Amino acid sequence: MPSLQHAIATRIVPWLRRNPPVDDLAALREALITRNRTAQEGPPSSVGHGHEVQINNGHGFPVFTLWKPGGPSGILDSPRRSVVYLHGGAYVRGMSAWHWKFTTRLADALGAQAVLPAYPVAPEFTVEDSFAQMLALVEEVLAASPDGVVLAGDSAGGGYALAVAEALRDRGGPQPEHLVLIAPWVDLTGAAPGTREAAARDPWLSFEHLSVYASFWAGSEDPEAIADPRVSPGLGDLQGLPSALMFCGTRDLLQPGCDALFERAEAADWPLEYVLTPGLMHVYPLLPIPEARAAFEHIVEFCTRET
Repeated sequence: MPSLQHAIATRIVPWLRRNPPVDDLAALREALITRNRTAQEGPPSSVGHGHEVQINNGHGFPVFTLWKPGGPSGILDSPRRSVVYLHGGAYVRGMSAWHWKFTTRLADALGAQAVLPAYPVAPEFTVEDSFAQMLALVEEVLAASPDGVVLAGDSAGGGYALAVAEALRDRGGPQPEHLVLIAPWVDLTGAAPGTREAAARDPWLSFEHLSVYASFWAGSEDPEAIADPRVSPGLGDLQGLPSALMFCGTRDLLQPGCDALFERAEAADWPLEYVLTPGLMHVYPLLPIPEARAAFEHIVEFCTRET
């Protein structure tokens, strides 16, 4: 049974993360663009404290790398392992404090550095404005991480992480050791069976909003553009991907897409472990609730397994 804290979160989080109405698309675009242009990109002070922080603008968008100081004689060498985390937000929001805290906590637990790209989001930008650069970034991190890379993300960022993993596989070369997908948005077509029913029990996500945001990110309302594997990687080739761990709750509009991904993974012989938790809401492992603690411990255990 979900905790009291989860019950409270189902009321508070949707209010904190509410979206403008969709009845006026021009006004919605303007509101999103204005919000994103004024949003803070860097880590909150509570996260930056105790970590070394580097900012790299060489890929066309800010990339933040954080790690805890250490090493022999107090030398501040960056770790040999990395966690690359692609944030959620329906492709129309930047990083939140939840993303910063979760990623640095995970990296610290693994003795790794946290790499958080502040990729440009819709509706001002589309997948075309960052995908090639994101691939180059992850390849760069892979080359500089002899002890391996965990590629992770939540919601839209989970979908983006899967799309990047598929592209990296196709390009050959070094690959992430593990994928961690937290309630990933992997099918932006909204065609997975049961999606409308899932939307009715989701206290947070809106089918109407996600449909609009999907076209914003694809840069088109054309169904073929939205089904492109870079946009909807759950519809792409799943063979030969790294071992993955996926979380979703049953009060999540994205559950049907996650269910379908798991079924396709089994058919493709892709090792995907799926944790489906009854009664829990979208991206619950990131929230300050008891259920998130168990999920975090599971993620750390998964990321320390031999591949």
